[in-house]
Amino acid sequence: MPAKGCIVRRDLSVVGGGVIGLSCALAAADRGWSVTVFDAGAQRRAAHVAGGMLGCFGEGRPGEDALLAVAAESASAWPDFLARLGDPAVRVADDSLLVAASSADLAELDDQVSFVRAQLPDATITAESAAEMRRAEVTLTRNIAGGYLASGEGAVDNRRLLDALRSAAEEAGVRFVTAEITDAAEVPGDQVLVAAGLGTPQVTSVGELPMRGEKGEILRLRRTRWAVPPPARVIRARWHGRPLYVVPRADGVVVGATQYEAVGPDDRAPQAGGVADLLADAGELMPGLRTYELVEVAAGIRPSSADGLPVVRRIDDRVIVATGHGRNGIALAPWTANRVAGLLT
Repeated sequence: MPAKGCIVRRDLSVVGGGVIGLSCALAAADRGWSVTVFDAGAQRRAAHVAGGMLGCFGEGRPGEDALLAVAAESASAWPDFLARLGDPAVRVADDSLLVAASSADLAELDDQVSFVRAQLPDATITAESAAEMRRAEVTLTRNIAGGYLASGEGAVDNRRLLDALRSAAEEAGVRFVTAEITDAAEVPGDQVLVAAGLGTPQVTSVGELPMRGEKGEILRLRRTRWAVPPPARVIRARWHGRPLYVVPRADGVVVGATQYEAVGPDDRAPQAGGVADLLADAGELMPGLRTYELVEVAAGIRPSSADGLPVVRRIDDRVIVATGHGRNGIALAPWTANRVAGLLT
């Protein structure tokens, strides 16, 4: 038995080195836990192939009331979360423009914004005419119907975020082990957090978790010396019925994203049709992007739960799971870290 007045340092093992696993590991280390992260490598991380949007207003969909509430709570935690990382360059945009190509697209945006405003009365979303949007982002095409400005809804560089999380975790004393874990019983520790994305159900001690993989392609375009600058804001468009986003980076933009059912956990080969649609739509939305260099085409698999809500709960007295974030993994990282910290406490 420890001596009276001694502090007992408890051990936590985290299975998964993506944005969710790293955020939770850092939160636990900040609260005095001795943390070890078991990381299977970058190829398994949904966050490696992502736009990095901090979706709340732009992600709100009628019927997804609970998810919007969680997203809003997480959005309010992002300023402190970024301050903890200590790297201002992680954040690449502060606001978003929600752009409609046609009157039909604008009607869909109107419904989406009405839903968000009903759930979040303080949401700072203002209607913008086509002319106002083009004054804000001069590289937008003239052929738009209008849209909205979502103030405060920005984005982060997903890969810089992963690097910053790992650096902050290492400085906080978190240890890293390169390993693919298939059973939570294999790892040591008083507590185990399984945050292995789509692979979480395969960690056999977790038990049954209904999950599906949502595949999506993204493109990375690099600005050339002759090209127009990238946008200062996130551009989220309804483009003739298809979703499209253009997110700034220091050297260019990320364009995304398609979304459809993955045929398996290793279905990460981009499809020609999806890539062609993204290139065509992005070139129509922002013609200046045609002079950028196409430097990466990638596909990732987002782990989605049956009801679209993240699964963050205790399985038994030793094992906690954090998965099922779907398209919102990066945006919901602070909320998930706080929730896991509460479960550990």
